[in-house]
Amino acid sequence: MEADGSGFEITQQQGAWAVRMWWPVGSINGGPRRITIEAAEDAPAREVARGISTTVLRRLDVAAALNLAKQAPEAQRTLGEVTGRLNEMGEAAGLALEGEGVSGQYLTLLAATYTAMADIGSPAPVPWLSRLIGRRPETVKDHLKRARRDGFLTTVAGKAGGELTGKAKAVLEEMAEAG
Repeated sequence: MEADGSGFEITQQQGAWAVRMWWPVGSINGGPRRITIEAAEDAPAREVARGISTTVLRRLDVAAALNLAKQAPEAQRTLGEVTGRLNEMGEAAGLALEGEGVSGQYLTLLAATYTAMADIGSPAPVPWLSRLIGRRPETVKDHLKRARRDGFLTTVAGKAGGELTGKAKAVLEEMAEAG
């Protein structure tokens, strides 16, 4: 495994081919963002001349590469930093809820935290958010539905997450300017 400031690369040898899988820092969940397949340095010319076969592709062990990447000290440190930031964002959403109720600012903070959790591959963002804001998961789901209905968050069919809308981004900018 090789790591630098931008991500982690795992190399596997599959017959005559060197397969490199790359994950960016902070997103070591799920499949790689980039896969590069090239002839291995010691590959027989005859094997390379045939090209990459479907057998080579089927034999890719993405799960093993993912597990190896997750064990890297850099990955553990990054995951800890990302988790800490997400906890802070969720707690800020909880404070906004306590202070203002279900406001645009709260819905924006909730949506931003939720999308960030989904983007890192969190298997259960709603229960995590529920713990951070001190509300039941059903309540968090209702608030996320409202964030979508009120135009702060888009929908991704069948998956957790979505995208922050321009409206939500404007609220975040206002909050940043206000300090």
